[in-house]
Amino acid sequence: MRDFFKFMFASMLGFLIMSVIMFFVFLGLISGLAAMMQTQETQVAENTLLHIKFDAPLIDRTSKDPFSNFSFASFDLKKSIGLNDILKNLDKASRDSNIKGIYLDLTGVQSGMATAEEVRDALLEFKKSGKFILAYSEVYTQGSYFLASTADSIYLNPEGGVDFRGLSAQAMFFKGTLEKLDAEMQIIRHGKYKSAVEPFLLEQMSDESREQMQAILDAVWTRMSNGISDSRNLTVEQLNEIAENLSLRTAEDALKYHFVDALMYKDEVLAALKGRLGMDDDDDIKTVSLAKYTDAADPDSPKIDRKNRIAVVYAIGEINSGEGDDMSIGSERISKAIRKARRDDKVKAIVMRVNSPGGSALASAVIWREVKLAAQEKPFVVSMGDVAASGGYYIACAADKIYADATTITGSIGVLGLVPNLQNTMRNKLGITFDYVKTHENANMMTPMRPLTPFQHDVILESIEDIYATFVQHVADGRGMTWEAVDEIGQGRVWAGADAVNIGLVDEIGGMEDAINEAISLARLETWSIKEYPEQKDPFQQFIDELTGNTRIEAKIKNELGDNYRLYQYMKYWQNTTGAQMRLPFDIYIN
Repeated sequence: MRDFFKFMFASMLGFLIMSVIMFFVFLGLISGLAAMMQTQETQVAENTLLHIKFDAPLIDRTSKDPFSNFSFASFDLKKSIGLNDILKNLDKASRDSNIKGIYLDLTGVQSGMATAEEVRDALLEFKKSGKFILAYSEVYTQGSYFLASTADSIYLNPEGGVDFRGLSAQAMFFKGTLEKLDAEMQIIRHGKYKSAVEPFLLEQMSDESREQMQAILDAVWTRMSNGISDSRNLTVEQLNEIAENLSLRTAEDALKYHFVDALMYKDEVLAALKGRLGMDDDDDIKTVSLAKYTDAADPDSPKIDRKNRIAVVYAIGEINSGEGDDMSIGSERISKAIRKARRDDKVKAIVMRVNSPGGSALASAVIWREVKLAAQEKPFVVSMGDVAASGGYYIACAADKIYADATTITGSIGVLGLVPNLQNTMRNKLGITFDYVKTHENANMMTPMRPLTPFQHDVILESIEDIYATFVQHVADGRGMTWEAVDEIGQGRVWAGADAVNIGLVDEIGGMEDAINEAISLARLETWSIKEYPEQKDPFQQFIDELTGNTRIEAKIKNELGDNYRLYQYMKYWQNTTGAQMRLPFDIYIN
């Protein structure tokens, strides 16, 4: 017994000592991260290059999440940057006498086409300052080359290459999997183009789905090829022939067809940069990254008028009820942000950035109501990002004016419902059966363990039709069109931004800056400031919140799956859906 107590107390003492040690280690970790997250003004020396590397996904708004690009392996906190700050920084750099040019250090660009298009336009605007842009890569993807084509000089590693083969889009279908599992997805929808449910019903695209996807690809390719044609003095016909024949098979081919200006190794590129900067061979090139340049002072900053504000509301991600976060649209959070901007007397106009494939019909209607109320009191302009479709279009249609990029995916005016039937799966595969006791005949109509009756199907269809009719009416009211005209271009069909202008769903082609300038014009402001909503949490508070949440698990999954993370998100979305859905008709992945 004496030995038992001796070992017990020794264990308790050891546990206590270890707990104290871990507590101080934790405090050290917190202090270290807090120090890393503190913002200090970036000092830009004379003759500096703005070094641009898009080695993280391009998002619409810079995140304050301290873990968004944190590496636990190297304990490195790599600051990410959103499109909002990229555009501001390129404009600031064009006016900064210490910034002599841009070094585009590109391989891949993780973004949608519309986002890349806005960055490209900003790079072209930067060149109007008379400063140079030099691009270099070991391998250019089609997306990175689209940006690199803005450069005065494009260099390629002699052993590298340029991927230029046209665009393709793939859709994944689960009908065979469902058949093997004896499972069934019961689909209720309105819109012949509303093909979000096709992966559960078919083994390939329907004719309608293929038609709209081909139109989107053609629109994106037209924008890419026209942009490259203008910058590189190559005809669109030449570009199409090069892509069709896979002519860029080697680095020498890229030089031969004038896609690049020279084949160089990295040391030769650095020497070329030094020549541009008038430096000696032994001098070190001074560079500043886009992220760090965000904290640099603006040498020619316009006067900030805090009494006249433009509110910019970011509505990013799938739409659901509840709070949501910076990468998902919660109807409660976004509605509150719009309402707050509407009630603020200092806010003279509102811009809403929409980048969403849609989601819950109910949540979309909740946000639409706040947009409509705000638009009745103040100028309200929408800027569409890579996608603003279905529910993403619903929340935008009440705005005074809608801007979209030529390659924005929008429209998809339609509604669907999905009810799984796993009765045969449970019985035939697992030997599980179900029985019910109920007070009314249809009390268990939404259970996934039995099929819908024809009457129950019709009841749900009636609800879907009502929601669709309301959706179409709201679009008709917002866009000054008849119900019949909206229905004609609706039916779930997806449109590229360039085509959406022609059919009246979008007012003008333009990016975020164009939308903000329009809001300033509508509000008749001479001086102003920008106020972003929803307000982001303080980085330190975000860190504390995430210690007790599942954000780290989600980030781990994303890091492990890489490009396949989108498939995980797609399956997770359908697993968690409730009620009628206004969602993009398929998971679009353009390669």
